[in-house]
Amino acid sequence: MPQFPSGAATPTSIVDALKAVAGLPPKARASFSWGQCVRGTYSPSHQAKEITKSRSFTKPSRVLARFSADGCTPDAVVTGRCSLRGFSFRLGSEGQRSAIFTQSAPVHFARTLDQMLAFLQARMPGPDGKQDMAQVEAFSAANPETLHQASYLAVHPPPASLACTTYWGVHAFPATNAKGETRFIKFKVAPVGEEGRPPEDAATAEFTGFLRGELEARIRARDVRFSVLALLDQPGDPVMDVTNRWPDEDAREAVRLGTIVITGTESNEACDGSAFNLAEGIGHPPDEMFAARRAAYAISQARRR
Repeated sequence: MPQFPSGAATPTSIVDALKAVAGLPPKARASFSWGQCVRGTYSPSHQAKEITKSRSFTKPSRVLARFSADGCTPDAVVTGRCSLRGFSFRLGSEGQRSAIFTQSAPVHFARTLDQMLAFLQARMPGPDGKQDMAQVEAFSAANPETLHQASYLAVHPPPASLACTTYWGVHAFPATNAKGETRFIKFKVAPVGEEGRPPEDAATAEFTGFLRGELEARIRARDVRFSVLALLDQPGDPVMDVTNRWPDEDAREAVRLGTIVITGTESNEACDGSAFNLAEGIGHPPDEMFAARRAAYAISQARRR
């Protein structure tokens, strides 16, 4: 398990900076603070064992998941500026659970913890409550990789429904199968059926009430299903830089590990449990950001109690 760096940035400073930039209350989640906790089931495919021996992905189980949006307060009404969505899910039985976080962009906005802190500090509101855009532009010019996520979202705005959104894992996980063969994979969670079906006018999706209500209606209709896919690595793929995609990732070979079916909603407190746990057969990603995000989540979670 890689350790977070001992430089200027720490998980605590990241949590503080995230909340300051977003204007979040003290007990809010530091990121993806708006959300809806849900429950469901996971059914593995016959191919899952070829990729991993992890019982969390090769055996049927219950699922606890959370749909979310970043950059919004927990009680936000309008989500027009919250284009990045999240889908986290925990599956597996006692002692063999894995928790995976995916989002509606295939890259993160920072490569290292220090770069993430600098990214946030450049966007810190001044005394007038506004960002210094000259400072933001100067940072972006010096760190062009931090624009990859925003550039992707600009070209791929999310559909009106949380249930019709494709979610990506930005980290490369070493997966080991029963034969002892290990290769890196990236997770991709794709809606079953026509992606991007707009159930209402896109402007209506500006409202989080619409997002939650539309999701609940689909759940009642048993219309929320996702394929959990593993994108397979190729020689030379970068596994240390979460701001860059693998070459030809959209056309990359993918193996369907299983299917998640969302069957009901839960109180949001139900999703406040452990995160980033991985059952044997799925290893910790080697990039710096995974360890840092895991530590930052624990700090944010402790502050919510």
